[in-house]
Amino acid sequence: MTPSRRRLAVLAAATAVALVGAYAGTAHADPPADAPEQITNGDFSDGVSPWFSYGTGPLGVTDGQLCTTVAGGLANPWDAGIGHDGVPLVAGAEYTLGFDVTATPGSSVTAVLQLGSAPYTGYYSVVAAATPAQQRVERTFVAPEDDSRAQLIFQIGGAAQDQTICLDNVSLRGGNPPAPYEPDTGPAVRVNQVGYLPHGPKNATVVTEATGALPWQLRAASGAVLASGTTTPRGVDEASAQNVHSVDFSAYRTPGQGLTLAVDGEVSHPFDISGTLYDQLRSDALQFFYVQRSGIAIDGDLVGEEYARPAGHLGVAPNQGDTDVPCVADTCDYRLDVRGGWYDAGDHGKYVVNGGIATYQLLSAFERTKTAATAGLGAALGDGTLRLPERDNGVPDILDEARWELEFLLRMQVPAGKPLAGMAHHKIHDRNWTGLPLQPEDDPEPRELHPPSTAATLNLAAVAAQCARLFAPYDAAFAQRCDTAAKTAYAAAKANPARYAPSSGNGGGAYDDNNVTDEFYWAAAELYLTTGQPGYLADLTASPHHTGNVFDPRGFGWQSVAALGRLDLATVPNGLPAAELARVRASVTAAADGYLAELGRQAYGLPMPGDAGSYFWGGNSNVINNAIVLATAFDLTGKAKYRDGAVQAMDYILGRNALNISYVTGWGEHAAENQHSRIFGHQLDPSMPKPPAGSLAGGPNAALQDPFVEQLLAGCAPMFCFVDDIASYSTNEVAINWNSALAWIASFLADQGDARAVPAPTCSVTYTNYGTWQGGTGFTAQVTLRNTGTSAVNGWTARFAFTGDAKVREAWMANVTQSGATVTAKNESYNARINPGGTAMFGFNATTTGGANPAPHLITVNGAPCAAS
Repeated sequence: MTPSRRRLAVLAAATAVALVGAYAGTAHADPPADAPEQITNGDFSDGVSPWFSYGTGPLGVTDGQLCTTVAGGLANPWDAGIGHDGVPLVAGAEYTLGFDVTATPGSSVTAVLQLGSAPYTGYYSVVAAATPAQQRVERTFVAPEDDSRAQLIFQIGGAAQDQTICLDNVSLRGGNPPAPYEPDTGPAVRVNQVGYLPHGPKNATVVTEATGALPWQLRAASGAVLASGTTTPRGVDEASAQNVHSVDFSAYRTPGQGLTLAVDGEVSHPFDISGTLYDQLRSDALQFFYVQRSGIAIDGDLVGEEYARPAGHLGVAPNQGDTDVPCVADTCDYRLDVRGGWYDAGDHGKYVVNGGIATYQLLSAFERTKTAATAGLGAALGDGTLRLPERDNGVPDILDEARWELEFLLRMQVPAGKPLAGMAHHKIHDRNWTGLPLQPEDDPEPRELHPPSTAATLNLAAVAAQCARLFAPYDAAFAQRCDTAAKTAYAAAKANPARYAPSSGNGGGAYDDNNVTDEFYWAAAELYLTTGQPGYLADLTASPHHTGNVFDPRGFGWQSVAALGRLDLATVPNGLPAAELARVRASVTAAADGYLAELGRQAYGLPMPGDAGSYFWGGNSNVINNAIVLATAFDLTGKAKYRDGAVQAMDYILGRNALNISYVTGWGEHAAENQHSRIFGHQLDPSMPKPPAGSLAGGPNAALQDPFVEQLLAGCAPMFCFVDDIASYSTNEVAINWNSALAWIASFLADQGDARAVPAPTCSVTYTNYGTWQGGTGFTAQVTLRNTGTSAVNGWTARFAFTGDAKVREAWMANVTQSGATVTAKNESYNARINPGGTAMFGFNATTTGGANPAPHLITVNGAPCAAS
């Protein structure tokens, strides 16, 4: 709540005091003994959550009470408070509000029940003269209005002296028991509501009581029947507890719009069949990161006026800013400028471990364009492809966006000369939790740096190493900064291998991780790929993860990152011996085979087991990360089954699920639109925006880890443990590492066009590096092209990309140019024709400042990939 909104709230509360006698009245009778409790964790036995505060010191539980401090001299009672959101009230129902309270040395405390958003109407309030002796306050009242998500605020400001305030046994009993929640699942035929690629798989799921096969029809927008067949009964699906059938209409390949699938009188949401389905999703998923930026004004001309806002956390009141941030008390003697970066999720915190994997996936999506046959060497991710203030600066826009977070990550490194120099602070966020909604520029909380951790330091080392090799062709100075930071961080982590973040905290997520062997493996892999140095190779090969199974059936995420190192070793050109590289790549395809088998077992076609343990906080991103493994297996092998698996995984995300909902805003007939976010607070405050198109909801979470779904969805089947409501942070939050997975897979799918079969190569290529010049400042290489097809080649253009900073200085037997890392060689007049079985060659000299310089994995001739020879 902003200061101005707190003023509105207290005026409303004053009105509510007057209404106690005039309207709300003294209740005629206490609520019955079995009246439902509306407050979650009112005895604080589960810690601080879901309580938040503003204008106070840290919230904490002491001797079973929720306690905090508040400075004396605040002008108004509402300048500091402790709050609880999502309190349901029923008009005309009786309630008893009760709480134990102490204040030392003594102060007035006002408990206010109010509308949690503008105009902050007050429903009831009670004032207690709190003293060091605990007193019990209980009042019974009649609720004047219906409100499914009212707010309880204890206003604790306005005293002349500093105070310590403690609450206990907070209770609000009364009201009618909530009606059983019945989600609107729409038609019984569940499809990918966006659509299907013409030559890709096309599958749907039907919810039915029938046990025998049913007829299905694929219909045009006009109603004409385009294809028909019968369903395949699948029995009761474990994840949804539904009896279901599946439909496979892959044989239909004609593009069309507004198609539907009809089964047993039920008609699906409409969808398209098109080879350009995912082009805009790639853009939307990446654009999300710009809107999440901290420390910069968001330009409405780029993303729409509803998303325009001033820069957040630059020290402009009421912000206390990220430009001069102290550490949590007694943990360091310096302050850092840690402006910039992305807000992590629904809060205003910034976390190195989550920023690490999110940045990695954006960088990986770009790096894939250097090695994947379908990626077109990056044209679709080039400069000018996104709506960013940095566009048209000669750098691919996806790298510009990643740099916004990279600069923040570099700022989180402990300065030289300080204890733990070179390590990375784990996170920075508000001292206390804030309520919903709250734009970044209105956040009044003090910001604090949390102590360095080994996990954060290794995240920095890994993504800074990626940065060094990917930015080298575009900004040598920035690449060198990244290189230095990566090596420094890795050395610091080795010197401090067991500094773990605590598992609890206030004002932000913990992101704790007590096993960092996977982070060590990932960082060593990235440093080896960038530098080629034997020390990093020795570390990664000595890791148990190098030969272990790093691909969990439930996917990878910020807490399990060994898979990132494995995927990059399999795809990024490197100096591993051929047999070792083959083993690494085989581990990727073996994992992909396992995901395909699971996908086949799941009636909703997702590569994730169906038990409750597979539906967890942010699980949608893990589903997509398994799809990324499938997509990588396709890039390595060209086998359509892996691409088909990745496509089917996205069917689940985009509507083929038990709830018949697309988890991506703006994509699908029935899509999520109320993700948990302080920035995108439209559901609570209509003057604020909804989440932008292309933002991914966390997805079903069978653990029900927030009070809203704990009450609403008790006993839910795993796939039903989701609600599209801003109050549900454990199922419906946004997060940068979830959207980074979406951006990666959307980019892959956009590259597939209509998903035709990959043709066999009609050329082979030999790339020979004759070694570095004396002093190591350059090298000489030769490329030999062979026509392995049956027709002559009349004119050729060969293309490939360097891994690091190599730049062609001169060339012979071809006209060679370079843009960024990409080299383009066009034939001379005398070697334009290559007959079947014939060859052509060209050579070049290139300069380099050192680091790894492996042979490229992908060389194309006239746009088609050639086989290595």
